[in-house]
Amino acid sequence: MGGAGGAGSAGSSGSAGSVGSAGTDVPADGLDALLVCLQLTDSAFPSGFYTLSHGLEGYAQAKAVTPDTLPDLLADLLRYGVGPSDATALVLAHRAATTGDWRLLAETDQRLHATRLNRELRLAATRTGRQLLDIARESIGGEALDRYAALVAEKRAPGCQPVAAGVAYASAGVPAEQAVTSDLFAFCSSFTGAALRLRLTDHRRAQTVLRAAAPVIREVVSAALERDLADLGGCVPVADAMSGRHERAEARLFMS
Repeated sequence: MGGAGGAGSAGSSGSAGSVGSAGTDVPADGLDALLVCLQLTDSAFPSGFYTLSHGLEGYAQAKAVTPDTLPDLLADLLRYGVGPSDATALVLAHRAATTGDWRLLAETDQRLHATRLNRELRLAATRTGRQLLDIARESIGGEALDRYAALVAEKRAPGCQPVAAGVAYASAGVPAEQAVTSDLFAFCSSFTGAALRLRLTDHRRAQTVLRAAAPVIREVVSAALERDLADLGGCVPVADAMSGRHERAEARLFMS
């Protein structure tokens, strides 16, 4: 890629706003949106998101998941947990930030926080969310991020990660569909990364699990884009129980 990019840029007489340096026909704004998505979902982004197991460690401690059932667990969490809650909140936050509906933004954050049934999940959501918000204000900027930060500072909004992400994506001009898809993939990547550390998979099989999750991600994205605030909230009782066990475990690798 480096060689192709170098050759394309050396012979280009057009502006950077028309085509990519490698001669692609991707519009500059679309390319910039992609770059924002890659940055915000990178494991190197210092929000703490990749220190979470998303409940997987609780399942592993209870011996309730195996390498063979790992893909099905991921799919169920996406469909019935993350999709109706986090993905929906991200879309609603994106919509609120885009239209300047700060009341909807605060209500979305409050409702999402209320769906977290134990302390561990609430703390993980707000720690990563506030860290993301702080870094996004510095690296992306914009009125929406500042207004959301004010809501959090005034304790009118708790500062959950999906809501902070939705505002950050909106501030950067990333379309809602692309934003929620990126964050769902980040969830899957973080989940399989936790599975690696918990020895529930290896690096090669983790990639198979990630690719197999793509149709489920598409399904969940489509549903999240259609939901309203009243529909926000997942229902995965076993996951809540596993998180409760994890919160009281004597030894833990992950925050959640």
